[in-house]
Amino acid sequence: MGPPTMPGADRTPLASPGSGSTPGWPASSGGSTPGWPASPVGPASYGAPAAGGPNSADASAWWSDALADPWRDPAAPTAVVVPGVVAPGAEPEPVTDPDAPGRPTLRHLLLIPVITALLAGTLGGALGYAFAVRGGAGAAVLGGAPAEVPALAQRKPESLAGVAERVLPSVVTVRVSSLGGTSEGSGFVATADGHVITNDHVVAGGTGKASVVFNDGSTAPATIVGQDAESDIAVIKVSRPGLRPVEFGDSDALAVGDPVLAIGSPLSLANTVTAGIVSALDRTMQAGEPGGPVRYYAAIQTDAAVNHGNSGGPLVDGAGRVVGVNSTIKSLVAEGQEAGNIGLAFAIPINQAKRVTQDIIGTGKARRTVIGARADGPTGVVGGGLRLAEVEPSGPADGAGLKVGDVILKINGRPMTEPTDLTALVRKYAPGSVVTVEYRRGSTRQNTSVTLAADAK
Repeated sequence: MGPPTMPGADRTPLASPGSGSTPGWPASSGGSTPGWPASPVGPASYGAPAAGGPNSADASAWWSDALADPWRDPAAPTAVVVPGVVAPGAEPEPVTDPDAPGRPTLRHLLLIPVITALLAGTLGGALGYAFAVRGGAGAAVLGGAPAEVPALAQRKPESLAGVAERVLPSVVTVRVSSLGGTSEGSGFVATADGHVITNDHVVAGGTGKASVVFNDGSTAPATIVGQDAESDIAVIKVSRPGLRPVEFGDSDALAVGDPVLAIGSPLSLANTVTAGIVSALDRTMQAGEPGGPVRYYAAIQTDAAVNHGNSGGPLVDGAGRVVGVNSTIKSLVAEGQEAGNIGLAFAIPINQAKRVTQDIIGTGKARRTVIGARADGPTGVVGGGLRLAEVEPSGPADGAGLKVGDVILKINGRPMTEPTDLTALVRKYAPGSVVTVEYRRGSTRQNTSVTLAADAK
């Protein structure tokens, strides 16, 4: 028998069974031949399988003499697979290929869109982030890691925010009815029993009926206690429990550059706070409307934003103390146009405003401080000064030895250049105050002390 064949290969024998002897082949009778091993099986073993072989219905994968085959390769497998014989009319059992594509199930149909959506979202997010980074949005992480709140953000009582929070409940909007309509300005509570300080020009021309609006929006009626046109101070009274009066500072202790806040209702915008500095001190002012009284005061100049409606409101220092009463502004406008802030605002020093307020509350009118002399105007000579045109007999100036024709150079070190300076600066001081006057008589410079007095009005 020859070597075993692979499944499906031709297994035709070299000689047909029973065809007789062939040189080099064992005899068909099964007898022995010298040099050849005796076959353990009969002729049926050659060329055709034994009963039950692969060509029969119950064929076996094993040949009966497979292990005794002298030509067999010892390393070859002992099993020989031969194709089976399919019986007529019998269909082979279907075999399913596990690698063949199958019909999708409902689970597969649901998973496909979910996975697709996740992939699309991931891709879209990645592309959006890439475009955002390229376009600059999101390129930097804004802010740092959370840390302790900085001191400036804690709104300590001495901060500007702390000062504003403390003073605002004491600031009011003042509304006064007049024949021409309603005048509106600002004011602040000066006493716990309801006295409010404002400007005279806020209540001037009123019918006596007034009201105030507090910072919480509540309102209360008020009456006019008294007013002084020349100092531009007025006092009104409101009846309301739980009022918080302001804390007063010392306007004489101010220095140029000190921080200040202006609080009020500019252009009817209540509870407005603006900040600035003291720009100048003793800026002598002569103000008033045509045909009205002339107002004199040595003002505090500030660059805090002050507009119409701020009149009568407080000017507050860095400690929250009132140091002035906002009164007037300068603006570059043509006649008939609305004036606005350009950084030049002026406030009446609180030391002067307090004195006038106490006079009004106590007597209904204010005293005016006078020196008992009138200046004619600038001398026009080197060194400046104001030449005295009149000296009242037995007045303060006369009592200090000043005479007509003397040139007033300085009062308490403040140079005199305009007639307004003498009147405004003198009214800064209270009656009975002693001031040093430097003057020139002829070619001689001299100093004298003048005790100021209240006028007889």
